[in-house]
Amino acid sequence: MTMNVLVVGGGGREHAIVRALASDSRNVIFSVMAKRNPGIAGIAREVLIEKETNVPAVVRFALTRGVEYAVIGPEAPLETGIVDALEDNAVGCMGPSRAAARLETDKAFCREMMNREGVAGCPKYRVFHDPELAAGFILDSEEEFAIKPIGLTGGKGVKIMGEHLDREEAGRYVRQLGGEVVIEERLIGEEFTLQAFTDGKTLVPMPLVQDHKRAFEGDQGPNTGGMGSYSMEDHSLPFVSENDREKALEIMYAAVHSMARLGQPYKGVIYGQFMNTARGPMVIEFNARFGDPEAMNVLSILESDFSEIVAGIAECTLSSRKVEFSRKATVCKYIVPSGYPETPNPGEPFSVHDYGNARLYYANVEEREGMLYTQTSRTMAFVGIADTLSEAETIAEHAAGSVKGPVRHRKDIGTADLLARRCAHMKEIR
Repeated sequence: MTMNVLVVGGGGREHAIVRALASDSRNVIFSVMAKRNPGIAGIAREVLIEKETNVPAVVRFALTRGVEYAVIGPEAPLETGIVDALEDNAVGCMGPSRAAARLETDKAFCREMMNREGVAGCPKYRVFHDPELAAGFILDSEEEFAIKPIGLTGGKGVKIMGEHLDREEAGRYVRQLGGEVVIEERLIGEEFTLQAFTDGKTLVPMPLVQDHKRAFEGDQGPNTGGMGSYSMEDHSLPFVSENDREKALEIMYAAVHSMARLGQPYKGVIYGQFMNTARGPMVIEFNARFGDPEAMNVLSILESDFSEIVAGIAECTLSSRKVEFSRKATVCKYIVPSGYPETPNPGEPFSVHDYGNARLYYANVEEREGMLYTQTSRTMAFVGIADTLSEAETIAEHAAGSVKGPVRHRKDIGTADLLARRCAHMKEIR
């Protein structure tokens, strides 16, 4: 299928989206992004450098370029109602309306919807809007909690007691947040991501992926937007049973169908972040778009025409028969500035040498006169693709090691040792 398509966003996820669309050379791709991504700019016919949340500017650009469909990458423009505005101007979208995107943008709404609609996998939770009440609840309890700001925080706002905070620190943190928090039971288990395409009725699942949020090897350090991720050649994970996977998919079906019953139909990509616990998959969160880095894993092995999937979602004609992924393992490793995430060093030059057979996705990077410079967030990602996880990890690690300069990456992502620890932990808790 050939179309004029707009991709909103300028990170590694959006570079992967653009490359997937460009696999059909007949597609004409336009881009709106706040900072120039050299990978996207090298593919798109035209780029508008503009805040993705400037909805009027995005709509004007789309209409003057004859855009038929738009793919919304990040969550912030979804919260501003970009899909509503584009659809009001006859531009079909892969992305939910502002109301439906509250599954991600409003954690209190998500939990209350799940509880009210009887959607499985909802942990015990309390919603607070007063900092003293929230702090008092924590300080008076003997339990450990996950503390989540109600709104968007770029994947870095969630703090876990016993991992990031002790009880006194947790009390101070909710006061710092102004009390606008959801306080949940701390879930113990192994995390996994299940993403699915949906047109509001049909859900088509993608391969399971495991992301790595912690900044340093061995799952140490502060949370980040994601240091890397991997997927297996059988599209599952060894610590997630088929029954676990089916339960997770059923939860996502229930969430999407509940939104439809509420008169807020959900279209686009639904991202389920699950904790596989002793009692089965529990919902850590839903995201209203592709994950970053998980988009790079799944889109790198998508065999189907991505533009057909985009159109199927926008027109509510999505078919599972038109979505296929190759039976390959993938390992994604992000390159980040030294000091990331707390004290990154922007503006430092670095160089990329022979990175072999890996796929390179640019993220938060500046290109000037043929030189590359770090910015304040994740710089670029490499994805290794192979018949086995071990081979894919070797490809990704070789590529990550080809980058010279004040940058680093997690060497343990996708390794046999890390996977064995995941499996042993799951066996222990079950």
